[in-house]
Amino acid sequence: MAEATAATVVPTFNDVLAARDRIARYLQPTALNRYPGLDELIGTETWVKHENHQPICAFKVRGGINLLSQLPEDERRGGVITASTGNHGQSIAYAARLFGVRAIVCVPEGANPVKVRSIRGLGAEIVTHGVEATSRT
Repeated sequence: MAEATAATVVPTFNDVLAARDRIARYLQPTALNRYPGLDELIGTETWVKHENHQPICAFKVRGGINLLSQLPEDERRGGVITASTGNHGQSIAYAARLFGVRAIVCVPEGANPVKVRSIRGLGAEIVTHGVEATSRT
């Protein structure tokens, strides 16, 4: 891993390649398509990467799978907890279900109810606390 500070870990290109290899067995490649009408509208060749075809309809599923796939068994037994207002929470919930890990996702009051239902539907426990992202500490 590249040099890190207390607040930031910067992955190297090799870290990205290793993550790609770790998650490949769990996810289908994302479709990449061109649409002539879109090219015409925008005025240039345009490619659309369909992250909506991933299990949680977002690219963040890769991060959850990458993270949980690397946890040692003793840490998996302890479960995981995170704070999210949506896609990250879905990612962790999906990966936790995939690896048989207990997940708790903390969401702020007023979080998108569709996202909260999705996180719960993926098997995570929901803890509602605070009114905005900055109050999650």
